[in-house]
Amino acid sequence: MTEAIGNAAVLTARAVCRSFREGTSTLEVLTGVELTVARGERLAIIGASGSGKTTLLQILGGLDRPDAGVVEVAGRNIHALAEKERSALRNRTIGFVYQFHHLLPEFSALENVAMPLLVRRERSASAAARARDLLTRVGLAERLNHRPHQLSGGERQRTAVARALVTSPALVLADEPTGNLDGRNAEQLFALMLDLNREFGTSLVVVTHDGRLAARMDRVLELSGGRLRQPASL
Repeated sequence: MTEAIGNAAVLTARAVCRSFREGTSTLEVLTGVELTVARGERLAIIGASGSGKTTLLQILGGLDRPDAGVVEVAGRNIHALAEKERSALRNRTIGFVYQFHHLLPEFSALENVAMPLLVRRERSASAAARARDLLTRVGLAERLNHRPHQLSGGERQRTAVARALVTSPALVLADEPTGNLDGRNAEQLFALMLDLNREFGTSLVVVTHDGRLAARMDRVLELSGGRLRQPASL
């Protein structure tokens, strides 16, 4: 069963397939993924290394195309859009958090967080104000003007979470967001993401290998054999 609980869906995937060529053979990674994510829902996706979790997340976010199937975000088929429209939909609707923060090294924490708003041509003053507010909420009020290399690993990931939320997206996709952190920092970051999920009502889809973190989500699905299933255990 992969149906979401309650509320309207912000993400729907139907019969999603993806394969890759490896020399003369074909590797079937996704073989018919079905998924619905409700508004405000917190979902963990687990699975063995190499099972296709990152590939699935990239397809759900419109960063990679499926070979077959449909992905609807906020009611729109994201892969049927022209690149400009798809980018605009991602900017308005989806936030991304990765295992490695992907912050721009030449910009400060404040500038990195404000960037998605500037891309949509918001005024720099209002973008900076929104970025400052979110960085304050994640405990970085004293680090606004620090560049990524001046921040600790936990601070860089908190900055990345603030950047993902700055556009008030309907959906945040997170790929092993705590995988590069020690236990204490991982716990703090995950607690922060859950707090912000509750505050903003943003749907949260997290790929994680940490069963303890997965167990704190509303729902857990396992990617196995190219499909999402109920896990036997955590």
